[in-house]
Amino acid sequence: MKINTNLLPLARDLRKNNTLSERILWKELQGKKLGFKFIRQQPVGRYIVDFLCRKENVVIEIDGDSHDGKLDYDNVRDEFLKSQGLVVIHIHDHEVKKNIGGVLKFIKDSIATRTSSSVVTRY
Repeated sequence: MKINTNLLPLARDLRKNNTLSERILWKELQGKKLGFKFIRQQPVGRYIVDFLCRKENVVIEIDGDSHDGKLDYDNVRDEFLKSQGLVVIHIHDHEVKKNIGGVLKFIKDSIATRTSSSVVTRY
């Protein structure tokens, strides 16, 4: 997976100006708290993913209001990520805020039970 270095400044800016849901989830993912090493706001191709676990080839995307009306874009993005051998897990913004325990269980279970790199799951 090659990093698009042109996106590094934008990724850095996104890390500095993250959403509340991204901060909440990052607090739970950083330091291998779930047993997997994640990095945040990582360029993959021409996209920047919210969270990436390279070892497990897993991307976690938090979908909030900014994704409204962007279903076609998100589908194209998911197809690209899957073509790179990545499993894509979508979590809705309000679930992170209201049910972080359930979200973490869903992420852990999704990683443990995935059967192929073509899986896109939503919570």
